[in-house]
Formats: sequence, structure tokens, C-alpha cells
Amino acid sequence: MVQAGLAQPAPSPAAAGAVHVALKIPSGGGPYARAKHYQLVEKDLDVSIAWFWKAIETGDKVDSALKDMAVVMKQRGYLDDAVDAIRSLRHLCPGKQSQESLDNILLDLYKASGRTKEEIELLKHKLRRIYHGQAFPAGKATKRARSHGRKIHVSVQQETSRVLGNLAWAYMQQRNFMAAEAVYRKAQMVEPDANKACNLALCLMEQGRLGDAEGVLADVVAGAFRDGREREHGGGKVVRKAEELLERIRAETGGGGEKEAGEEDGAEADEMAELLDMVARQWAAPYRKSHRRLPVFEEITPFGREQMAC
Repeated sequence: MVQAGLAQPAPSPAAAGAVHVALKIPSGGGPYARAKHYQLVEKDLDVSIAWFWKAIETGDKVDSALKDMAVVMKQRGYLDDAVDAIRSLRHLCPGKQSQESLDNILLDLYKASGRTKEEIELLKHKLRRIYHGQAFPAGKATKRARSHGRKIHVSVQQETSRVLGNLAWAYMQQRNFMAAEAVYRKAQMVEPDANKACNLALCLMEQGRLGDAEGVLADVVAGAFRDGREREHGGGKVVRKAEELLERIRAETGGGGEKEAGEEDGAEADEMAELLDMVARQWAAPYRKSHRRLPVFEEITPFGREQMAC
């Protein structure tokens, strides 16, 4: 038996307006407002993409339209199209804040699509901007940012450590554990962090340096990195992760602790020292003629063999 569905009454203009206000949809009937309506009210993402594109073509809130379109494309799985859209249209958004936001969206797209090489290059670009003092307002050591929907203030040290951590993680995805170790050590020099310490230990374990990894993890378990921010971001979870890694190490070594360093280990250490110096030289090269050096970068000095032994 076929039953006829009841027609749903159309919402009143006042009710529709209240929904738009609650969802922060701009007023009016322009392409950008229509795109946001289809994205947030109708939940028709493909139609919203078409309207975002129309907004960009007609110059209607181009900055917001491009960023929102790329985010919606990512939701729909159109990752390569979103990357192409940002690359080809970002010149329409000349503002520094807009360019930084587009870079952050690109990083998410590269990570989601496994384009690790491009992710690494963009992260290095962000480090160069921090180094030259271009990523923060002139004369200021903090800037406003968003984290989980909240507006926060981020310091130069925090931003540098965050970007270095993301760069190290990208190297880990390439299974370039020596480069990842170099970058994690730099990040820990700027702002020590328990989660990055665990990832550093993973890099060491992948290189067979279980004794070194055990020392790093022991510091995490002992609370060497614990502060208010760590507790806020699940410090107990990180400690449990460190304990699990320690159990893995002890299972592999039979409780024997650190391996004795043989000729092969010594050769590996020499090779790693060379790599660390190479990475440092690579980052330093573009800035040698510049005197605009932020104080935080005084802490990120090239790694010598003495620092590696610590």
C-alpha cells in the first residue's frame, strides 16, 4: 500500500532568519550567502561548491569563498581538486592572514592525500616565514590563532615547536627516521613536549637504538615534561603510551637495557651526525645574509656530535 507523504510546511521568514544567524550565514542572496546556506542548512555540499565557485568568479567574499570551498571539497573527498583550486586562485587573496589560512588548509589536504613531499616543502616554507619574522605581527612575539574553535594566543616558541613537530611527523611518514629525529630534537630544544618525546623515541626504536629510546621514555614516565598544558591535553594518555613503548623495548631486549655500541652503531651515529648538520645547513642557507633573526632561533643551532651524545 502506497502512502502519500505529508508536505512539510515551509519555515517562516523569521525562523529561517534565526537559523541563518545561529549558523553565521551572511544575509542577502549573493553567491556566497547561497553557498553557505546549501553547505550548512541544506547540507548539499556539491551545490554549495558550485555556489562558492560562483562567488569567487563574481568577487563576492573571495577570501572566505575559496577557503570554505576547499574545506567542503575535502569533506567530499575531492582532495586534488581542492589543492588545484587553492594553488590557481590564491593570488586573489593577497592578505597575509588569508595566505596563512590557505597554507594551513593546503597542509591538511596534503596530509589527507598522502602528498608528503609537498607537505614537507610547505612546512619548511612556514619555518622560513617564522625565521624572517613574517609569520607574526611586526614587533610582537605572539599572535592570535584558532584551536578547536577557540581563539588563543600563540607564541613564537609554540608556533615554531608545532611546525617542527608536524615536519618531523611528515618525515616519519616517509620512514626517514633519521631526519625525523633531527627535527624532533630541534622541537624539544624550543619547547619540550611529552608527545613529541614519545615520537622521538619511536624514531630511535625504528633505528634500533633501543637504549636511547628507553632513556627518552623514562623521562616522560617520570613527568619531566608534565605541566599545566600537558595535563590539559591528556598527559596521562601520553604517559600510558610511553609505558607501552617501554614494554615493547624490554620485550625486544629481554630486559637487558641498552645495546652495546658496535662498529655498525658507530657508523650509523656518524652518518646521522652528518645528516643533522646537512639539515641545519639547508635551513640556514637562505638566511645567512639576513640580520632579522628572532631570539627563538638562537636556540635552534646546528647539531654537533656533542649534542647528539646527550
